[in-house]
Parts: sequence; C-alpha cells; structure tokens
Amino acid sequence: MGREVEAIARKRGHRIIARFDRESDWDALGSMDIDGAVAIDFSQPSTVYKNITRCFQHHIPVVVGTTGWNDSLREVIETCKKENQTLLTASNFSIGMNIFFAVNTYLASLMNDQESYDVSIEETHHVHKLDKPSGTAISLSQQIIEQIRRKKEWTMDEALHDPQLSIQSVREGEVFGDHQVTYDSDVDRITISHSAKNRKGFALGAVMAAEWLQDKKGYYEMRDFLGL
Repeated sequence: MGREVEAIARKRGHRIIARFDRESDWDALGSMDIDGAVAIDFSQPSTVYKNITRCFQHHIPVVVGTTGWNDSLREVIETCKKENQTLLTASNFSIGMNIFFAVNTYLASLMNDQESYDVSIEETHHVHKLDKPSGTAISLSQQIIEQIRRKKEWTMDEALHDPQLSIQSVREGEVFGDHQVTYDSDVDRITISHSAKNRKGFALGAVMAAEWLQDKKGYYEMRDFLGL
C-alpha cells in the first residue's frame, strides 16, 4: 500500500518528504520542513496509535487506513478534538466501497420490517491480512445493526439466534478484498457485493482524502469527504 500511495501521490503532483518504516525513521521528523504535510498511515494495528500520537505532537494531519485497532479509536478521536488536531480514518478508502456502504445502509433500512429475511456478510482477503474480520466487514455490520432493530451484534460464528449477524471471513491467495451482503428468505435471496481489482483504488482514495483534509481541523470519515 505504501508504494501505491507514493506512486499516486507523485502522479498527482505531490512530494514525498518522509517514509516511516522503522522506529529509527522517526528521529529525523523534528528537523524536517513539515509545512503543508499530511501523513498517510497504512501500517500495523500494533503501531498505528503511536504513529498518530507522534503526528499530533508535530501538528501533522493524519489519514489512517490501518484497521484492527478499533479499541483505541475512541480515545484517539477524543484526543484529536481536545488538542485541535486533524484526523481522518476509514476502514476502506475505495470510492466504490464507500458508495457500497451507502447502498448497504439504504438496503438495511428497507429490510428492517422484512422479518422473513436473515442477513449475513462474507468477506475474503489475501492470506497476509492480519485482522479478521476485516474492518470493512465490521463497518458493513455496524451499518446493518444501526438500521435493523432485530440485529444487535455481529459474530464470526454461525448466527444461532436473531439478534446476531454472522460474518464469514476467508483468507486465501492474494485476494485484494471481496465483500458480500446477503439477505436470505424461504422464497428468494438478495445479494450485493463489491470486489477490489487491485490496491490502486484504496491508495487513490487515501491520497484524495489527504488533499481534502489539509486545511481542516477535527475528526472526519470518508463519508464527510465524499458527502455521502
């Protein structure tokens, strides 16, 4: 992802002033000219909190595409607002997926009163992906739970009773990301799906979000950037 982000940023006329791959890379940050800089983080769940904190210390806006660190998100958002910093996070930066999010939310609102349908999510990613289920699948489930009163929680096991929403996660090959939401009844099935063909869509969305974020303060999500 870092290489994809860098390639697209250069293509759009931006300059890369730093890359942080190792702990020692941060030592040079204090001596850099960071005026107008925005950080884009596609790192690891174990390091993203520290990365954001360091950027906040230098008043650098941050765009975060790393997933699997939701337990720290609320604290980071509170710090961002309290210290008048700038942060945008997303479980998926693909423009197509964010449109899919909007479709998912609308479909779930239509299905709220259709109790003959049960809903499930299936996601497939490459074998190198650390978090399971994907952040995108969790976002899809949260959107559904917000709209369908009979659903209260997601589970990675088979949903044994109505309040549960089942997420099936598959890790195989080099799949960039497939997500499918299915509503199933005794008489028919409704399915919506999104498949990423490569990493370029994620990288482009992240760079565009960074461009939009540069003169702003506060916490944002992709729906703010896209006006969805």
